[in-house]
Amino acid sequence: MSKTAFIYPGQGAQKAGMGADFYENSEIARYIFDQAGEELGLDMKALCFEENDKLDLTEYTQAAMVTTCLAMTRVAENKGLKADVTAGLSLGEYPAIAIAGGMNDMDAIRLVRKRGILMQNTVPAGEGAMCAVISMDAEKIEEVIEPIADVSVANYNCPGQIVITGKTKAVEEAAGKLKEAGARRTIMLNVSGPFHSKMLVPAGEKLAEELENTRFHELKIPYVTNVSAEEVTDIRETPGLLTTQISSPVRWMQSMERMIADGVDTFVEIGPGRTLEGFLRKINRNVKVFHISQWEDVDKVCEELADGGNRMEES
Repeated sequence: MSKTAFIYPGQGAQKAGMGADFYENSEIARYIFDQAGEELGLDMKALCFEENDKLDLTEYTQAAMVTTCLAMTRVAENKGLKADVTAGLSLGEYPAIAIAGGMNDMDAIRLVRKRGILMQNTVPAGEGAMCAVISMDAEKIEEVIEPIADVSVANYNCPGQIVITGKTKAVEEAAGKLKEAGARRTIMLNVSGPFHSKMLVPAGEKLAEELENTRFHELKIPYVTNVSAEEVTDIRETPGLLTTQISSPVRWMQSMERMIADGVDTFVEIGPGRTLEGFLRKINRNVKVFHISQWEDVDKVCEELADGGNRMEES
């Protein structure tokens, strides 16, 4: 039986103007943006819709991205689009959990606002770094960096694109070793910290305090966690997984492979950019990938999935 997944991008996909057309055209989207701004004490419309210096700062990016993804998804759901399973890359796991029924939208937005602040402020600027490694197998990367202290894999994005993380000097040393070992390119990333490294463990511990005060709900559908690339069906696992997720590798490639093995053949990427579609094309070219980032995409995707007999329900 055909299955449909909603998938959500992570940091780096954000862009000024994201969600503005949804706000203009949908009362549902307006409510989410306005309520998020009120909850956080931020001008969410200015943050997401206008050119500004804050959108690329981690402490603002995460809340802006999750608000946008949730607004887009709630509109799509209202038009009858439904998922059998969800997943999200790093901060994208929060809308994935909310859409799966595990927490309400405002709690997801509140949590990523706190998460973004913790991730930005836990490690002093300049002490940590990240580097993308192009055209080298994950196993070879792990082998090369294993002897180097204070560096590890941050993201298994897709075949040929792995990201490493850790202390700045260690990441720079690892990048050199990887080039020597045959990596086609190594690209130091313009990020504010060593995300998904052990250096972020203190951030996870502080986030756990917020998670303890969050009300979780029984999942309506499963979601796939970054931590293990396994389906989560018991919401009681979620606080611990989100605590660990902030300092452990994002197993995105493995998550997609698991979903495909479980029968997912249709993916709908919801949010700005087409990063996840690009990853999926390298993971498995046989699956169908749709994208919702503009208002007109919603009806188009709903029509195409209805024609294909996939997950459409009466709204």
